[in-house]
Amino acid sequence: METRNNHGLIQALLDCALACEHCASSCLKEEDISMMIDCIKLDRDCADICTQAARLLQRDSIIGHQYLLLCEEICRLCAAECSKHDHEHCRQCAVACEECADACHTNHEPIHQD
Repeated sequence: METRNNHGLIQALLDCALACEHCASSCLKEEDISMMIDCIKLDRDCADICTQAARLLQRDSIIGHQYLLLCEEICRLCAAECSKHDHEHCRQCAVACEECADACHTNHEPIHQD
């Protein structure tokens, strides 16, 4: 397996994870938290998956670029949910998620099963 320079991709993943964590925490402070439940759940899932993807890429895992398929999917789901809300933290999160999804799409590899 060829080693790649994944610095920009890893940074996009970490930026997305931080935006999602901030969004989830901010959603918990909104007046009507019940309207934010799906947003909070997706924020948390997206942050976890993006962080794990960054770890896999950093250690040059053989599945790192395949894992980006999953990461792209959760980022797009999270961006779609955050886009439904007018809060600034949701708008910022949606942008970070879309940018991360695009970076994942550009860099993912197909999943190979024997």
